[in-house]
Amino acid sequence: METLLYAVEDGIATITLNRPDRLNAFTDEMEAELIEAFDRVDADDDVRAVILTGAGRGFCAGMDAVDGGDAFTAWRTSRTAPADTQFDVPGDDLPRRRDGGGRVVLRMFDCRKPIIAAVNGPAVGVGATMILAADIRLASETAKFGYVFARRGVIPESCSSWFLPRLVGMQTALEWVFTGRVFRAPEALEHGLVRSLHTPEELIGVATDIAREIADNAAPVSAAMARQLLWRMQGAAHPMVAHQIESLGLNLRGVSADGREGFASFLEKRPAAFPDRVTTELPDLFTTFPAPTFDPTTLEDPR
Repeated sequence: METLLYAVEDGIATITLNRPDRLNAFTDEMEAELIEAFDRVDADDDVRAVILTGAGRGFCAGMDAVDGGDAFTAWRTSRTAPADTQFDVPGDDLPRRRDGGGRVVLRMFDCRKPIIAAVNGPAVGVGATMILAADIRLASETAKFGYVFARRGVIPESCSSWFLPRLVGMQTALEWVFTGRVFRAPEALEHGLVRSLHTPEELIGVATDIAREIADNAAPVSAAMARQLLWRMQGAAHPMVAHQIESLGLNLRGVSADGREGFASFLEKRPAAFPDRVTTELPDLFTTFPAPTFDPTTLEDPR
């Protein structure tokens, strides 16, 4: 990979944005490689948890706007755009293009492994929106955040209009988006954007400790199912939807090899050795919640 580092050790995958000379600014290549990295995570049953962080002194400085005022013209017409992300629309002089940060976030949303974002420095634009799809977010005391889109004459991206109000509340989300100001780590902590703050030297160690707790103790299939339950039920119309899906999941998992092992290990006072694998034993609980399709002509969900 050209823009990322990818490593797996003792059940923990670490994905590191690796363009430190550009504060890990987001590019077409990074878009494609992040999606590839999460594909690798899901295909590897030895991976139990994921840490996402940045190399150097920044997490991600946002879009790599090397063309200045023509940055979005260059982005829409880029020859390095991932396949099937550009399309022509009658009346438009330029091709339209799917939001790259949104594609990454949607892949993170569908990930079957818990994701921990360790924000080691400035996270601005797509750097600030990408982390919203992580399950747990930690930050260095030196980190800064900015939803700066209005100050650049554009709008929030990476599905952040869905994620951000759910994480910090509508009032805070609107203030941050309206003002576009860059704010420091303590404010992010105060409003729940991040779980905790740490010195730069401690950050990855704390993230690894949390990942280790998950990797050593959680049944991977159960963690994958719980992750999707908690995220997807954010949009359920009634708690009965959760009740129905949880009932199905309990019936299936309770008599699984993992279910038997979990209760046996508890009664025998020993660590559990869960045998089920995400790639082969993960049930589909969400057939009533099909993945939305994307209509490139209208930019609307045709349902």
